[in-house]
Amino acid sequence: MAKGVKSPKGKKITLNVAKNCIKVTLDGRKRLDLSKMGLTTFPKCILRLNEVDELDLSRNLIRKIPDSISKFQNLRWLDLHSNYIDKLPESIGQMTTLLYLNVSNNRLTTNGLPVELNQLKNIRTMNLGLNHLDSVPTTLGALKELHEVGLHDNLLSSIPASISKLPKLKKLNTKRNPFPKTEESDIFTDTIKRLDSLFLVEEKDLCANCLRKCQLARDKLNKIKNMATSTPRKAIFSSLVSPNSLAKESQEDWRLRSTS
Repeated sequence: MAKGVKSPKGKKITLNVAKNCIKVTLDGRKRLDLSKMGLTTFPKCILRLNEVDELDLSRNLIRKIPDSISKFQNLRWLDLHSNYIDKLPESIGQMTTLLYLNVSNNRLTTNGLPVELNQLKNIRTMNLGLNHLDSVPTTLGALKELHEVGLHDNLLSSIPASISKLPKLKKLNTKRNPFPKTEESDIFTDTIKRLDSLFLVEEKDLCANCLRKCQLARDKLNKIKNMATSTPRKAIFSSLVSPNSLAKESQEDWRLRSTS
């Protein structure tokens, strides 16, 4: 940047603006939605709204998450995807009520993941995809309540056995990593017999036409499944199209809904 030219300033919000961004979810939870606001820094004013259950700061320009985020002691759902975050604060381990954490599509490295993540004993969904991770901390294997883990689009050459053998794991996405063998990522998936490779997309993030296509594709799959189970022969559908292929395999379409 040329000398004397100031970098563009991001949008700042006031406490009153933040209050107006609080929504009530269908299950009665309070969600503070500050996504797509053009924020370049974590708005400190929202610390006064720390009674909310869900916090969405996704799709902004935020580079750093402060230690003070741990003041959200009731938080069950934290979405930070699509920012410029390269490190998570150690204090995130104090947010033990978290069920859902999405930090995909950032600039996180392995060193930017604090050991304290292993204190999130209730976490069920964790998306670390689309970052710069070259290894996965084995400490994540201590998170026995994990149902869904996203590690796609990183720099991983292996997955710790402690991750793939988590007792309640149902979905593990390791696609597009530089594993030494092309079949290696499949090994991790195949060891999880209850895996169904369906990536959930929230209905509100789809247009009416795309939602209708997904619903039709789902109905088609269910019909095929019923047909397959009614005959002793094992059918092979080499060109089977899943609902996921109707949406881009990007972070915004890998927005997982936590299990309440």
